[in-house]
Amino acid sequence: MTTGKRALIVDDSRSARVILSRMLEQHGLAVDTAESAEQALEYLRQNRPDVIFMDHLMPGMDGFQAVQAIKGDPNTATIPLMMYTSQEGELYVSQARALGAVGVLPKTVRPVDVSRVLYQLHLLPDRRQQRSPLFDAAAAAAQAAAGDGEAAAPAGATPAGEVGASAQLSLSVPAAALSELQGGLRTSLQQVLKDQLAEQRRFTLATFEAFARRMSGEIKEGVAKAPVPTPAEPVPPEPAPTPWWPIALTGLLAAVPAAVLGFLLWQATERNAGLASELAQARAEAAAAAAAAEAEREAAAAAAMAAPAETVPAPEAASPASQTVVEFVPYGEVPLAGARLDRLRELASTLEGQGFKGRIVAETFIGDFCLSGSVGEGFQPAEAALPTKRCDLVGNPFEDGLSPAQRQSVAFANFAAILRQRTGGAIDIETANAGRRSPVTYPEQGESSTAGEWNAVAAKNNRVEFRLVPAE
Repeated sequence: MTTGKRALIVDDSRSARVILSRMLEQHGLAVDTAESAEQALEYLRQNRPDVIFMDHLMPGMDGFQAVQAIKGDPNTATIPLMMYTSQEGELYVSQARALGAVGVLPKTVRPVDVSRVLYQLHLLPDRRQQRSPLFDAAAAAAQAAAGDGEAAAPAGATPAGEVGASAQLSLSVPAAALSELQGGLRTSLQQVLKDQLAEQRRFTLATFEAFARRMSGEIKEGVAKAPVPTPAEPVPPEPAPTPWWPIALTGLLAAVPAAVLGFLLWQATERNAGLASELAQARAEAAAAAAAAEAEREAAAAAAMAAPAETVPAPEAASPASQTVVEFVPYGEVPLAGARLDRLRELASTLEGQGFKGRIVAETFIGDFCLSGSVGEGFQPAEAALPTKRCDLVGNPFEDGLSPAQRQSVAFANFAAILRQRTGGAIDIETANAGRRSPVTYPEQGESSTAGEWNAVAAKNNRVEFRLVPAE
């Protein structure tokens, strides 16, 4: 049987909505549900339920925000609203009531809680005020009988005694009807008693649960405030007397390994002293060899640098094209800069004095050096005594990484422009990269050749040749 009342459940959990809906439907309430607070507010624009059950924690707008929105709207402010949540504590209940909720139910709501809330909100009739249909039927029959008696009295002049006798006869009921009346009365009384006992049981359970929750909260609060008892310090047992022989045995066992270790340490010390002496001698020999190799490398470099310009004898005026000037480039220097630029200035001055007309071709050659280092830290020529087989790199990464514009300095480019302007274009300077065309052959790379020997050849191959090309 329905009560004509309607409830709205707002919860993002489908199982919670289904359980609470069944409990409310058992009491005859029509139930509508919403999965979110936003959906509930949209529902309330078109409908007006008699009670709202609102979950606290929901995605998007939570329960507290939804309560504020509902109570802030005059059209929905008077609708009773119950919060239910898994939160505990008086602070949460106070917040919910302050926002306008009439009460708070636990998340695991029970039928007795739902019944108690519906009775408190007067959404269910009080069973104690309901009357049995049987009593209503008996009362109607008695009134009908009384009416019939009053209607028949004026028809004749009957003495008062006869009236009383006739009234008794008119109220007499057959035995079958009386038995049925007694059975109906007994059934009605049993139902009333059963309903009263169920109501009393629900009221008692609700009272005990409230008392238990209050006692549990007080006990938890008392336990939290109770001082932590100081643990008693254990009384150390009296030490047992130690016999002397384990100490002596332990000392003996410790003395034997100590003697063995001492002897081994002495042997290791002697061996290390001999190895240190041999190492010092080897280092001295290596230093002497390195010094000799360094002297040899310096002598080779001095010999290479002593003839920085290999110049073919100065040409006669008739054939200036036969002259070629060679300048060596140390590793890591820009080819067309520094000493090469100074040499070019001397050559240009001489040619200008001779009235030369034509081009000076500055051709750069690359030599591959024996290098030590890495890509991150950079490379530099290896030590002279290092075998070429142990070079970290054989090449010329410095010049390989230069662009054509980076192979000449700004001073070189300016001098070429000034010379062209000063001679009216009679003498022009051109640059070219000849790559690794090496007139000097490198030694064989292995244990027998050293970095000093290799780099002496590389220094001759890493050069700039100034070649004269007369105008036609």
